[in-house]
Amino acid sequence: MLPGEWAERVSTVRVIGTGVMGRGIAQICAAAGITVQLADARPEAVTTAVTEIGRMYDKLASKGRMSAEQAEAATGRLVQLADPLDPADCDLVVEAVREDLQTKRELFAALEGACPQHVVFATNTSSLQVTSIATALQDPSRLAGLHFFNPVPLMRLVEVIPGARTAEDLPEALIALVRRVGHAPVRATDTPGFLVNHAGRGLITESLQILAEDLATPEDVDRIARDVLGLRMGPFELMDLTALDVTHPAMESIFAGYYGDPRLRPSPITRSRLEAGLLGRKTGEGFYRYEDGAKQERPEPVAPELTDRPVWSDDAALLDSLAEAGVPVERGDDPGESAIALVTPYGHSAASAALSARLPVDRVCGVDPLSTSERCTLTVHPAVDRDVVRAAWAALAATGRAVTVVRDGPGMIAQRLLAAIVNTSCFIAEQRLATPEDIDTAVRLALGYPRGPLEWGEHVGARRILTVLRALHSATGDPRYRPSRWLVERADLGLPLDETGTAVTDVL
Repeated sequence: MLPGEWAERVSTVRVIGTGVMGRGIAQICAAAGITVQLADARPEAVTTAVTEIGRMYDKLASKGRMSAEQAEAATGRLVQLADPLDPADCDLVVEAVREDLQTKRELFAALEGACPQHVVFATNTSSLQVTSIATALQDPSRLAGLHFFNPVPLMRLVEVIPGARTAEDLPEALIALVRRVGHAPVRATDTPGFLVNHAGRGLITESLQILAEDLATPEDVDRIARDVLGLRMGPFELMDLTALDVTHPAMESIFAGYYGDPRLRPSPITRSRLEAGLLGRKTGEGFYRYEDGAKQERPEPVAPELTDRPVWSDDAALLDSLAEAGVPVERGDDPGESAIALVTPYGHSAASAALSARLPVDRVCGVDPLSTSERCTLTVHPAVDRDVVRAAWAALAATGRAVTVVRDGPGMIAQRLLAAIVNTSCFIAEQRLATPEDIDTAVRLALGYPRGPLEWGEHVGARRILTVLRALHSATGDPRYRPSRWLVERADLGLPLDETGTAVTDVL
């Protein structure tokens, strides 16, 4: 099989399962000029799906995204099948039925008896191992994973996942087909969580750890994630959207699949909230409450009035911004007797930074150096004077930025989230579960991060990310913060995080 030639020859695709995912897959295939046979265990669902897809084409035509003629032609390429095992010929069968291993195995076993040998099989599973599904087949070489994301027409990423016995040329053939229908393919390994769900554990598990340590509220973590890291949604908003009855089992499944790797450890917080029915948007309450579908968020507290108390910092740029805002500042090696001291450590807490520098701890607060022009994070340790905190808060607010006040801890908030995101993807790269390019593409497109995680780590600096992780590991003793060898090697050798470098296969 020549992958490109096969992909161009595909004229008919059968989609089994006409739920949201199946309809989306059918929609993009028919729009790309491919005849789509739609089938479902419930024949009436097929009729509903064709009507709904046709409505979507009409909507796109009304917005000028396709012509009326193209919409009519695409709708005409939708063929209803009364039986998923209909003998009508096709080139590819895409299964999009419920996420149950036995159901999928039984379907593919039946398809193998009904479809000629040339028909390729693909499963849209999001969490089950492709190899496990393929055990139902006498010829498992014809099955691969083709994992689309919801909503399919808008989420351009598709994970192409070969099983242990998938034919060697099949993944490249499916990659070519994905490109033909206008989506972006990445090749992933048949491991727990594949690529995207594995990479996404960094943000989610670390945000839950921050909440468990009572460093910040869900609202505060989400605001920092959006305004400092540039994420479209904060981690707790995201968990409310996907719902804990999906998110928590996925965490447990990936954790179990990697035999208890500490960096993937789930949280008892989501287990208890799942059992309490606090699932998120669909139940009206999760980490937030929802009224008529709208998130109810507590307003941010108002900053105190600015005082005339001077501010000293170990960050010259921070002092410059304060001075420009009219805040009295002190410069020099040490703060004066009445000055507020703002320290900006990477990895370490403000308290440990103050003790290390022999600063007066009662006058020291921390400011996350990852703070942006939109928001900064102020950290409060137990020994600091309360008036100092209020004066520091007022001074930072005078620069026009929103200020989030959180409890002091190693790595603060943004640093911890970013380090977890980067380190998780470094582990994926280290284990050769995907190429650096595919890791960055997948995470950027599927999770909406402003940069791919390896590219992001390179932008911030591998050495800086490594400093944060080592400081967290030293302060907590938690093996979840052990740095990936991929990260350590590249930081030590001065190599980019998002490049493979010289491999054994390059010289053999």
